[in-house]
Amino acid sequence: MPVCARTGRGPSIPTATWVLIAAIAGSSMMFIDGTAVNVALPLVQRELHAGAGDLQWVVEGYTLFLCALILVGGALGDRFGRRSVFVIGVALFAAASLACALAPAIGFLIAARCVQGAGAAFATPGSLALISANFSGEARGRAIGSWSGFSAVTAAVGPVLGGWLAQTFSWRSVFFINLPLALIVIAVALLRVPESRDDDAPRGIDLTGAALATLSLGALVLGLIGLQTEPHGRLYAALAFGGCALAVLFLAYERRIARDPMLRPDLFRSRPFVGANVYTFLLYAALGGSLYFVPFDLINVQGYTPVAAGAALLPFIVIMFVASRWSGGLVNRIGARVPLVVGAAFAALGFLAFARTGIGGSYWTTFFPAAVLLGVGGAFFVAPLTTTVMDSVNVSEAGVASGVNNAVARTAGLVAIAGLGLVLAAAFDARLDRESTQWPASTKVAVAGERSAILSGAIATRDVPAEERDRVVGAIRVAYVAGFAVVMIASALLAAAAGVLAAFWDLRLGGGGVAGAAAPK
Repeated sequence: MPVCARTGRGPSIPTATWVLIAAIAGSSMMFIDGTAVNVALPLVQRELHAGAGDLQWVVEGYTLFLCALILVGGALGDRFGRRSVFVIGVALFAAASLACALAPAIGFLIAARCVQGAGAAFATPGSLALISANFSGEARGRAIGSWSGFSAVTAAVGPVLGGWLAQTFSWRSVFFINLPLALIVIAVALLRVPESRDDDAPRGIDLTGAALATLSLGALVLGLIGLQTEPHGRLYAALAFGGCALAVLFLAYERRIARDPMLRPDLFRSRPFVGANVYTFLLYAALGGSLYFVPFDLINVQGYTPVAAGAALLPFIVIMFVASRWSGGLVNRIGARVPLVVGAAFAALGFLAFARTGIGGSYWTTFFPAAVLLGVGGAFFVAPLTTTVMDSVNVSEAGVASGVNNAVARTAGLVAIAGLGLVLAAAFDARLDRESTQWPASTKVAVAGERSAILSGAIATRDVPAEERDRVVGAIRVAYVAGFAVVMIASALLAAAAGVLAAFWDLRLGGGGVAGAAAPK
């Protein structure tokens, strides 16, 4: 290695490289956590005796605060310093990860996950903002490409790593792994990354809008999850309705009252931007909502180990990652419409394949074909969708447009997990009622008392008489698979609706032409 004559040391690493390291390591921590935790949830349920609604809140609490605050996090970075807000977000995420790892009860874990989501909302937009502030021209494109590539790799590694950690050590180790990563990111950022801010950024921060977004989404999700356990609960129905009303109030506030709105209304004057975001909501509701239930089916019903469950969806992620660069070039040759329609169609076929997996059977004839079809669909729609979003606004607004689209994608998953959970609960109950017609009354009472646990496919039959146990276990598995199939059919319909939208909506690209930024997740 060449040696510097003045210092006797090797050549120093350029500042831009340190920026890229900090941005990639920080975002990778979030991506790993986001995909690894789902695989560990069945083990969380067993240790903390959590119900199906509690487990949904482990994911929903994180996503709720991430969705509601991610645009505020980006604005805070522009206003007060991107490095500072990024570091604060990573530190908050790490502290909450430690709390998650030490959680003595499910309520404590949910609260810590909410704080973790707030930390991610500050750190996630900061990672790309640091790259944009320290790179320019072709170098910026290459840096964003590297960021996107590592993000895809960590998203692929996350489920397998999470499954291995949970199976080998404990589900708590899935959260402990964030701590050393966070320390490295914070050290690199503080010692090697320069501070930057936007002197022209709005002086105000839309805290009222953030509060309205949090309350509306929180009430809606709380109502939908509550209705899974209390189908006729008036309070939960009122909460869901109130959440919708608050969402309308939030949109009205952003459009007419907020001086510096977190959700800029002027962006929605672009028809391609509106169409791309509606497409995003439909397709990412299908993806985020349905795939939440896959680990419960694999582990609780099919009997997969956590490692095998984590690896089951690898074809989906790998195909999407490998082929996305190729599909991104299709937009320049044939436009966005055809790839978006084809991608949605393959995604719908993938969900229908998941609906047919049943119980038992080889992975290669059940979950593998479904994951492949879904991966082919993702390969067609991810890059063209990102390009459509970024090119539907002026270059100067590309960062804001990307932030809005990410928020839409995450909100879609947040609402869909609760909504599709309600669908699964209804189908589960209907099938279990048919399966239990010949059970003794005492068995029905015992199973009803454990309904919250068995809604996730868990075989909780402590109070069931021994002579009835095998029959009850089989019925619970059949009922869960029936609910799972209905969820996947609903997801296929959402994907098909996205394809119809892409076929008929005006998606002609309008201008700016910023390609290569991260796709929504």
